[in-house]
Parts: sequence; C-alpha cells; structure tokens
Amino acid sequence: MASAFRKRFSGPGNSNGNDPATQQEADKYKLKVTAGPSYDQSQHHDVPVNADDSVYIENAFICAKVKVRVREYRGLPSTSQQHSAYFDDPMHEKDLYSVAFSFVPKQDLPSIDTVWGNDFDHPVRDRLPPGFNTAFRIVKEFIDPGLNCDAYADEPWLYGPSLSCWFAFRIGDQVGAESDFPAPTEEPAMREGGEGSGLDIRSKLGLPENNEKRRKHFLSASNREAFTFEKDRLYQADFYNPYIDFSNFSLKLPGFSLKVIKYVDQKSHCLRYVFKNVKTGDVFINVNFHLLWGDRLKEEVEQDRRSSQQIANAGAKPDSNGESHGDTKGVNGNASQDNGEQQAAAGASSASASNRENEALGRGGSLPTTHPDNTSHASTDPHGDRASVDIGTVSRRPGEVQNGKNETENQLQQSQSGVDEVTEMLGSTSTDDRRGSKALQE
Repeated sequence: MASAFRKRFSGPGNSNGNDPATQQEADKYKLKVTAGPSYDQSQHHDVPVNADDSVYIENAFICAKVKVRVREYRGLPSTSQQHSAYFDDPMHEKDLYSVAFSFVPKQDLPSIDTVWGNDFDHPVRDRLPPGFNTAFRIVKEFIDPGLNCDAYADEPWLYGPSLSCWFAFRIGDQVGAESDFPAPTEEPAMREGGEGSGLDIRSKLGLPENNEKRRKHFLSASNREAFTFEKDRLYQADFYNPYIDFSNFSLKLPGFSLKVIKYVDQKSHCLRYVFKNVKTGDVFINVNFHLLWGDRLKEEVEQDRRSSQQIANAGAKPDSNGESHGDTKGVNGNASQDNGEQQAAAGASSASASNRENEALGRGGSLPTTHPDNTSHASTDPHGDRASVDIGTVSRRPGEVQNGKNETENQLQQSQSGVDEVTEMLGSTSTDDRRGSKALQE
C-alpha cells in the first residue's frame, strides 16, 4: 500500500541523523542554496532557507519568486532557521525539502518542451555510485514514470515534463506587467488548484483536480502540447519529496540508501534544479544546492559572518513584500537559529586537510559555469545549455548493464532484489498517492 510505502521509507523516522558517527561526518559540511535566472552563478542570490522571504528573479522569459525549505537545515546563511511551518502541514509531515515558486511569463511559453529536473555542466560518470541504475529504476517505476536521464553524457541530465514533475500546480489570474504577485505560502502550504480565471482554464482543458491525476494527464505529449504558460498569467509550482536528506547528505529510496558525501569531488558538489525549455536551452529558473567543505567552507563562513555583522549594524530593512533582492541575505523578522559556524569551521579545517589538493585545482570549480552562449545578463540573454534531447526516450549506453561497467554481478542481484521487494510491497499502490506511483503508468 502507498501508506506503507510512505511510513516505512519516508520522513524523519527513517533518518539516521542521531547517529554520532553520521553527525560527526555531516558536521564537516554545510549547505548553501542559491537561485537565479540562468546557470551563471554571478547572477544568483543566496536563498534564505526556511524564511518568510522569497528570492525574486527575472529574465527575458519570466518573473519569479522562489522559496526553498529544508527540514533540519544547518546551512548558510547563518540567519536561516532550522524549521519551517511548511513541514507542520499534515501533507508534508514526511517530506524533507521543497522548492516552490510563483512565476509570471513575459511571453507565451509552450509547455510541450518545458522540463524540470537536474543537470550538470561536466561529466559525472566516473563518480556514479554502485547501484545508480537501481536507484533510477526505482524512481521511474514507483515515484515519477515521466523521468528520463543520461547519466553518462558529457553534460548529464535527469529531466521530466515540468507539468508532470511538480507535485502541486496552480493557475492564477492575469497579472499586469507592472503588478506584484504573491510568493508561495507556508501556512497553508500550496495545494493543487487555481484562482479566478485560472480555474476556468483548468476546467476548459479538463485538468483533474487531484494532483496525481493531473501529473498522469501531462505524461501525454498531446496534453502538454495543448497547454501554454500564458503571458502575464500567474502560475505556482511546488516540488517536494522525502527522498533527499540534506541534513545527512543522503539519498533514501525504497530498498536503496546511499551516503552521497564519499562520491563528491571538486566538480560535483552542486545539485542544480532547473526549469527550462529542453529543445532551445532557454533557462527560466535555476536553483542550486551547494555542498561546502574544506577551505571553501571556511571562506563562506567568514563571508557570512561579515555579512551578518553588516546587516546587524545597519538594521535589516526588508521591503514591504518580504522579498530578498540583490545581495540581501534574506534575514527575516524571526529569531535567528545558531547554525554552528564555529563547529562548521572546525569541521572545515579537518575536511580541508584531505581535500586541499582538490581545492587547489580551482576553488570555484564546482559551481555551475556559464555556457558560452550565456555571457550577457539574464534580462537580455538567459540561455543555458543548448543540448536538445528527446524526453520521451531514456538514453542508455550499449551494454551498460551486461558488461558490468557500473555494477558488478553481485550488485545487479542485489539491485533486482531491492526492486522485487518494492514491487511486492507496492502492488496495490493507488493514483491517490500524492508522490507518484506505478499506477501512473496504467
């Protein structure tokens, strides 16, 4: 049953964060989240995780307000709170993080080629852990059948159609070109639906009221072709799940668990989410989760300390809408959490000893770099990677499994065992499961 799936494999009950060894290892690292209108990190702003503030971004395609929530957040900026009221919502009591945003297109954006997912600007095939293929099979079979990936490409990607990936989706009213629009809310958390004329659009297109049925609806290319993100109309989306534990830097899937820290190197310690047109490469929103350690962490902690001191001296002056702009660090009016900079700095010193050689190769090298076509500001040319792919086909390397390139025979047996275990448990999974299910393929 779907409820058994969530109870056994989801949420803090499945966390090993209280294990001293795990916590000691995690203390060597800190997370920082940034958001921007392109892959160009110089155009990004720090995200005040779990804050009331949102980050406003704008490019030639959309205006957007982004919020990120992470359960038990211990990262930067230090003014971020560990908890968000978002996780008090019964619908999210098992979830571990959320990336939510409101956006208003500046031009009509056909949805047929818009995707949501993860990508890299460098190869990761030599860093893929044993069991990666199993993990992807589990995700595609039981969580999101619309996902496809090519993990072995020079610029690897994992995408799904945006309208079938987002777990909550709302269509709002028309918004004037110079008018403000609301950011995603915590209380209550975003629900499937719409407002005003947006409800009429949902009805006209026959969009299901249930989020899982809506996701299944948009697995069809013809249904996506019939939907356009309309110029000057408000849309809201929320992507959340209980599978990535940022407090312990681990991936937790049914029948499969992975500690990701040991697979991190100087190039691959950034997980980036992107909303983009996969055919043209046009980037609409980019949200990056940076895993900091060693010398880089010490530098960021010191910079955060100076920024916090400057804000404290000047007095925080958020605008009337509560958005963070430019270099604002997103301090809100609530009491700040002590996120343990001293402990992080001590852990960073320990980690830097083993990573100094990698750091010497280029301390900023892990951050997403700007594509050659993306050299101007986002407001005029926010294009990202130009790779054109068919999201209806999974890319695989010939003989990927047969020749044991990424898994030993023993690992394959374990992989199949894990999938069989999940299949047995989830045989009666229903489309009412808000996270996705095998029934989406029916």
